[in-house]
Amino acid sequence: MMGCIKKKKIWEIDTAAIGIGAMIVFIAMVLVAGIAASVLIQTSTRLETQALRTGQETIAEVASGIKVEAVEGHNSSGLIDQMAIEITSKAGSPDIDLEETVIEISDATNKYVLTRGSTYTNVSSVDGDVFSGDYGSSTQFSIIVLQDADESCTSDNPIINFGDHVILGVDTTDVFSGLAPRTDVAGMVVCEEGSPGIIGFTTPASYIDDVMELQ
Repeated sequence: MMGCIKKKKIWEIDTAAIGIGAMIVFIAMVLVAGIAASVLIQTSTRLETQALRTGQETIAEVASGIKVEAVEGHNSSGLIDQMAIEITSKAGSPDIDLEETVIEISDATNKYVLTRGSTYTNVSSVDGDVFSGDYGSSTQFSIIVLQDADESCTSDNPIINFGDHVILGVDTTDVFSGLAPRTDVAGMVVCEEGSPGIIGFTTPASYIDDVMELQ
């Protein structure tokens, strides 16, 4: 009888040792799984945030910005001395601050960056000749308002939104000493947010008219 009791006690101790080991392994597996799940959740949250921001920035870049509708030039003694860049905002674009807008322009020899100058012409002051006013200096462009129903584009706060049409005037005699025939001109109207308006044309082989459509 004593031998049977001793064997039974040994069996109970071995069983308890196996149970504790299994519990330790189980707890370790739970901890590892919890850590792995936490890392996956953080990574997926970060990726979701990044994807959302990238999508918003892509939409803003593609669906908003400035559109160059036309570029006209004024002929004076065989050189284009003034250039009128007509712009509007793209559909769905937020308000565009012309104070923070720049014009990058090049004639394949020189490149200039023009900022907004102090010269401003309101829509009510346009007399029919957009080339009759002051077009700024060699480092600046002027603003001529053609259409602004909500009067958002003022001299102190030149903001354009959908439906507004504005001319950015460039004095090319100050910038390029005038544009001669067969001159390649390229550039952009770069706003603070959104895609830029593209400028690209070659001046005619000869200047016949006083006002010419360049782009």
